[in-house]
Amino acid sequence: MAQVKTYTKKERNMYLTGLFGQNMIYNIVATGLYYYFQNVICLPAIALGWIFAIARVWDAVNDPIMGTIVDKTRTRWGKCRPYLLFSPVIICVITCVAFLNGNYAAAKAGGNSTAMILIVAWAAVSYILWGMCYTVGDIPLWGIISRMSEDEKDRATLISLARIVAAIGAGLVVISIIAVSQAVNGMLSKSSDAQAGFMIVGFAFTIIASLLFQCAGLGTKERVPVSSETKTMKESFALMWNCVPFRRVLISGILRSPMQLMLIVAMTLFTYYYCSGDLTTAFTDVNKFVIVLIIAGGLFAGQFIAMGICPSLLKKFDSKTVYNLFSGISAIPMALIFVIYLIDPTGLDKLHWVAVEGVLLLGAGAGLGGASVCQSVMISDCIDYEEYHHGFRPDGVFFSGQSFITKFQAGIASIVSAYVYAAVGYTDVNIASMNEALSNGANFAKDYQNYSWAMWFLISIPPAIGMAISIIPTLKYELDRKTHNKILAELVEKHNQEDAA
Repeated sequence: MAQVKTYTKKERNMYLTGLFGQNMIYNIVATGLYYYFQNVICLPAIALGWIFAIARVWDAVNDPIMGTIVDKTRTRWGKCRPYLLFSPVIICVITCVAFLNGNYAAAKAGGNSTAMILIVAWAAVSYILWGMCYTVGDIPLWGIISRMSEDEKDRATLISLARIVAAIGAGLVVISIIAVSQAVNGMLSKSSDAQAGFMIVGFAFTIIASLLFQCAGLGTKERVPVSSETKTMKESFALMWNCVPFRRVLISGILRSPMQLMLIVAMTLFTYYYCSGDLTTAFTDVNKFVIVLIIAGGLFAGQFIAMGICPSLLKKFDSKTVYNLFSGISAIPMALIFVIYLIDPTGLDKLHWVAVEGVLLLGAGAGLGGASVCQSVMISDCIDYEEYHHGFRPDGVFFSGQSFITKFQAGIASIVSAYVYAAVGYTDVNIASMNEALSNGANFAKDYQNYSWAMWFLISIPPAIGMAISIIPTLKYELDRKTHNKILAELVEKHNQEDAA
């Protein structure tokens, strides 16, 4: 019987620790920096949308380039691990630099056009550089999974655990960074200038997360043999498109792009709608704490539950069946979120509506979590498919496709949210004026219904549409369980023969 190579428990734990830190960093930027740019230094909505969109689309194009570089890498540590050893430090530095910016609303109020231009330019350049640096660590981090084990069940389990840990890391940052920043700012007695708290907390979170990220490079090992063949950049791009099952996953992920709106808009919405712009009140007011716990808890609990049961489902059903089930069904609760808002626009803080929203967000979160696990498993399977049919194992290039999907989704979501926000006037000095009004007793749900409407719409209708149509490309996904098991068994036998030669 062929010997199957796989990871140890220690390697698994070190990998998951690194992934936890890496996802903290991602959400320090995706949630914390986005909120900081939009609601603290108050960049114009259109400028912010295009900064994030251009950076993410460039990253999406840049990802296959990095994937090709990874696949060309040959060192005694492997082809993914070297990048995991040095990238955390670089990402740490550029993340901190991104928070070092001026206040756009203040510059505009003072009529300082030069400062306004420099503030926008700093935000754009620092964010684009961050994305490029992050790519250097992100693609090898996911690509190394298919190199740590030849066992399908072990891979699926590690991917599921990775998604759960990633979601925990994300949730920790999403829930805490805004509240902790506002609390620190309050202790500094700078309520009129929220930048200080965000900068201090942003730096602290980033340094801690980067130290954890380093564990992935220090504690993992690549066991799957590296093919001697390499591909040019042009061949790598062609490879991604010509592999039919991978192409279906790629297109499906692109169609699912609007679901990112739930992740980039939700905390802003919850902060303003339920906490009047001050998330620290969720930790001092029992009623608000219960509301945020149910609402935010529903979204994250749904993801964790779905990620946890995915390995068991994938043992019994084809990956495309599980993927399409999570994607298609979750569109229903997503759409109903906005329906509930339309029924009672200013009263969703009532306990019965909070309970309903919590259940709907549980279903929406399950769709996000389940689809993400299945997507990673399907990409890993496509790597086996490509090696089986053409003798080349494109770990870097194919997992760059996963990064491509995530960043393309974020870019599309940024553009959509930017134009919706601009249409209702949620931008630069208007946000600064709203923040001041809320601190003086205004009510977001009642006094800013146009902003509220826009946010509830963004986290509901576009994501529902995206999830529903994303199942179309994968309906004919070729790799069923029987086919992939046959491919994997033959590959294991081939690898053992190569080791014995």
